[in-house]
Amino acid sequence: MPVEKVGWWSNNIPQLGEQYWDTGWFGLLFTLTFVIFIVFNVSRARKTDLFIRRVAGLNAIEEAVGRATEMGKPVLMVPGLSDPVNAYAVQAINICAHVTRIAAKFSNPIILCAYSASMYTLAQEVIRDTYQSEGVPERYDLDSVRYISDRQFAFAAGVSGLILREQTAATFFLGEFYAESLIFAETANSIGAIQVASSTEATQTPFFIAACDYVLIGDEFYAASAYLTREPVMVGSLVGQDWAKMTAIAFILMGVASQSIFVSSKAKLTEKAFLAAGGNKLSKEQSADFKDKFKAETKTAKEEEAKLFNIQKFFKPGPPPEDLDMQREKLPQEPEAAPGAAGANQ
Repeated sequence: MPVEKVGWWSNNIPQLGEQYWDTGWFGLLFTLTFVIFIVFNVSRARKTDLFIRRVAGLNAIEEAVGRATEMGKPVLMVPGLSDPVNAYAVQAINICAHVTRIAAKFSNPIILCAYSASMYTLAQEVIRDTYQSEGVPERYDLDSVRYISDRQFAFAAGVSGLILREQTAATFFLGEFYAESLIFAETANSIGAIQVASSTEATQTPFFIAACDYVLIGDEFYAASAYLTREPVMVGSLVGQDWAKMTAIAFILMGVASQSIFVSSKAKLTEKAFLAAGGNKLSKEQSADFKDKFKAETKTAKEEEAKLFNIQKFFKPGPPPEDLDMQREKLPQEPEAAPGAAGANQ
């Protein structure tokens, strides 16, 4: 198959750092600024306690576990339906570990329902380590972590049955949830359990809000580890990312304002060139000269336009590396249709 040289760009041979070439030096500076924000705030977090706003759902964990202890009923946790284990599942397990730590102090039983075999193995290790870190390894029960099913609605039915049979006083639904979210929430709500929930799927969050007592929305779920553990690296990363978000928002607003002013000024310059060429009082005799006059005025307008501030000037593509040799395969030409083929198809 013939191969066409296309310089440094290709859509089928990605290269390291390719995503930065289309924004030039500005993209690299922007990324470097974000990295500096995070490193700087991690350093600050090691020296002082950085502020993180109060999250009601996370503050309610002790209340929920304490209520379950008073009632003598277990706490049930579901770390989502992730399969295989991903970042959402790890974050959910971290929150479940914190819940387990509080339950271990109160000698309260827990039930953690796993959707997949990989999640079951991870949850077993984390929960066992949590009891050991609290100095009460004898309180760890092998049956506290249970593998239910890797089929969505079989899992939903199994968890709902556990909630009703065990009469759990507190339930935590954290992680990836889909159509089964309302089944869990309504079942726990029907027995009066305190519910703390969060879904990484935006389409399921409204169902949790309707049926649960506390819901972690958006970034609150991802910030939970830093909020609960107060680890300097996590807290510093969280604050640094907030700084980066505010910087990105500021640049977006600045870009919108700059582009709006630029487009408006460009339109005025074009209108000015049109009027200067006599376009508003054009007659048949003047039509022959108008094109030449308008071309000259347009050239002047473009020179003035180049002097205007435009944020897009910061995003000029940078030169490719000299040793980069990228190629793109030509697509085969489509065969021409034979005469009368269209009529035959009809």
